[in-house]
Amino acid sequence: MTTAHSSRALRDAAAIEPVGQGAYSVELSEYYTAVGHPNGGYLQCVMANAALAAASEVGANHLHTTAISTNYMSAPALGPAIISTDVRKVGRGVSFVHVTLTQDNQVTTESLVTLGTLDEDSPARYMDASPFEIAPLEDCRKSTGGDEVNLMSVADLRLDPSCTGWWTGEISERGEVRGWLRLDDGDATWSPWSLLFASDVMPPATFALGSSGWVPTLQLTSYVRRVPTSEWLRVRQWCVVIADGLVDERCELFDDRGELVAASNQLAMVRFATEH
Repeated sequence: MTTAHSSRALRDAAAIEPVGQGAYSVELSEYYTAVGHPNGGYLQCVMANAALAAASEVGANHLHTTAISTNYMSAPALGPAIISTDVRKVGRGVSFVHVTLTQDNQVTTESLVTLGTLDEDSPARYMDASPFEIAPLEDCRKSTGGDEVNLMSVADLRLDPSCTGWWTGEISERGEVRGWLRLDDGDATWSPWSLLFASDVMPPATFALGSSGWVPTLQLTSYVRRVPTSEWLRVRQWCVVIADGLVDERCELFDDRGELVAASNQLAMVRFATEH
């Protein structure tokens, strides 16, 4: 059994190995799945690892992925995959890398990755985002995700009780979920890199509106803006618009300073029981 398959740690599950010029191998882990498919945020961690490695090989000195935009064309299978990289630009303050993940010579996932370096001590000059109201951690309800959501074994998610009516079949007028989130992989706390995983851990906000469990992500863009300082993050995900079988969702993550450390936007397909 490979380390990626035996270890719950995100750094092991997303580890890559060079196999050629600009090419890497990865073993996609069962721990970071939902309904048998690799989680989109986990895949972004994999793609970011490859982008950072490829840029470093050609002289870039950037430490962090500050933005990543990913298209999920099909769900990759668990196990081995090949990652190919194309460094588009290496700059002093920013670099860009295009990354593709393939299995059986078919591209399943592709990302455009923006690299930079975040300063742990720099103050935010401007922030038009503020932490939202949420129940205290001890009053929130732990989410297990059910037997088919393995990623809940590596992430500790506590949802605000006001957002969990859908657990018992209640339909809300607002498509929103709020909660506290902690990395629980037995290895590390949040970092700028693992925030890419955090940006896609929340359950779909469409659940509050009565959608089915089928909400596959088509495109996910994540921005990492600050180095997180706390074990627990305050996370809010909400629906912006649902139309034509698609949902536009936003997610914001704050640390204990009240700093917006990361945010994401995603477009996903969605179904409701009343639709045919």
